[in-house]
Amino acid sequence: MISFGPAMLIGLVFMGIGLLVSWRLRSKFQEFSKIPSKSGLSGREVAERMLRDYGIYDVRVTCVPGQLTDHYNPADKTVNLSEEVYHGTNAASAAVAAHECGHAVQHAKAYAPLQWRSKLVPLQHISGMFLNILMMLTFIGGVVLFESFPVKWVLWAIVIAYGFIALFSIVTLPVELDASKRALNWIERSGTATRDEYERSKTALNLAATTYVVAALGAIVTMFYYILRLIGVNND
Repeated sequence: MISFGPAMLIGLVFMGIGLLVSWRLRSKFQEFSKIPSKSGLSGREVAERMLRDYGIYDVRVTCVPGQLTDHYNPADKTVNLSEEVYHGTNAASAAVAAHECGHAVQHAKAYAPLQWRSKLVPLQHISGMFLNILMMLTFIGGVVLFESFPVKWVLWAIVIAYGFIALFSIVTLPVELDASKRALNWIERSGTATRDEYERSKTALNLAATTYVVAALGAIVTMFYYILRLIGVNND
């Protein structure tokens, strides 16, 4: 019978690392948010200025509830900033706003990794749902499940599902890193930040990128664990 115990342990380890990085990110964000920027520009104003500088006029900047809920929605072309970022006049708010605009620039320029990630979203969602259902079935009626289907088939299904999740995480990395690079380049080039403010923006975005690296590593390690299980079954 297949045990999800080791995979859950791997997930918990990387979840713990991810939570530690997220805590560090939130801590730095709170620290930087207490230091007003010299320009006095809010996150909304930074976003609107960056979009104009790139000749993008069909993307709206909106305010959404929550903390660090910032995201770009390609479906309705909106840069959605959390209240703290939208109204904030500090390096952290500027960094987050510019990063989300970086995604809007990627969309406008048909950046290939962003297009790949968009196509992988349904497969990643289905894979996650499949794994959750399989885990529940294992706990509720694992004996019936593995009497109905060969262990090899189930392992193949798990490997494929984790493969899509790992692929999505890997493709996400260049998308996020490129958006941060575009943001920092614009912040430096536009003169909207002092050198110290630029360094604070860079620190915030580097910490945010680390969360995606941890997620990708967790998905890859879990996938390889099940590949090894599959190899073991084939050798039996």
